[in-house]
Amino acid sequence: MKRILPFLLLPVLILTSCGSSKKASQKRETRTVSVKARPVKESKDEIKGRNNKIPSQTDNIIRTALSFEGTRYKFGGMSKSGMDCSGLIYKSYTTNGVSVNRSSFEIAKQGVDIKLKEIQKGDLLFFATGRKSKRINHVGLVVDTKSEVLFIHSTTSRGVLVSSLREGYWKYAFIKAKRLL
Repeated sequence: MKRILPFLLLPVLILTSCGSSKKASQKRETRTVSVKARPVKESKDEIKGRNNKIPSQTDNIIRTALSFEGTRYKFGGMSKSGMDCSGLIYKSYTTNGVSVNRSSFEIAKQGVDIKLKEIQKGDLLFFATGRKSKRINHVGLVVDTKSEVLFIHSTTSRGVLVSSLREGYWKYAFIKAKRLL
């Protein structure tokens, strides 16, 4: 009997050890993270008077430029399918009846030079992003100046977006500001 007892207990031990501790399967969800440029906020005065206020030419130019936000970069592009920095400026200004040159270097020859502390919405900022050259090769349109200078432009890595002149890269690359209107 003592010899049979282990054989009788063996199936009981096997059944209780296998079935009682089944682990629940864990589903693993994938997370995607996206980075979006910060939106330009309107002041309370602009919101209150929105229906009564006729947008200025500058406001229309900025609105046109902001409509391209998120568009991918395309060298020589001037449409929603792809756009470069000077194409964004060219399209925003010419759509609203202001003639501008097509390249950032040529646009920098137009208008009036202004000091950094005199910058207003609608002004243009010019940059030299080359490592060794100080030749202008990038342009952005100022969209806000309340707390910091925000400008819309098109970059090769992130397409059309709004950036701050406070950002180290743009602060270092800044060459001059111009007013066309």
